[in-house]
Amino acid sequence: MKTYYDPSDLSLFETIGKDAPELARKFFDYYGAVFAEGALSAREKALIALAVAHAVQCPYCIDAYTRAGLEQGCDLEELTEAVHVAGAIRGGASLVHGVQMRKIAEKLTL
Repeated sequence: MKTYYDPSDLSLFETIGKDAPELARKFFDYYGAVFAEGALSAREKALIALAVAHAVQCPYCIDAYTRAGLEQGCDLEELTEAVHVAGAIRGGASLVHGVQMRKIAEKLTL
């Protein structure tokens, strides 16, 4: 099926630095450091990244971090729960802005 996002483009990500190699090197060095084992395991970071990927709606990131999660030993239930965490945060963020709406509406209707 043809889609707007070509899954094969994910493998071309590293070419983003073709015309700005120094910036790309800095980004990829940072990216590598962020995903290295630290206070959080690679498995935990993969789940966080998967949730964020859904929150920002990046199909390439969803692909990459679904794979990373599976490679780190996550099962489908854990991956799905991470997606639900993202959904809850996005939904909550939308709803909490309702406070701002109510304050404006109350100010304007009084």
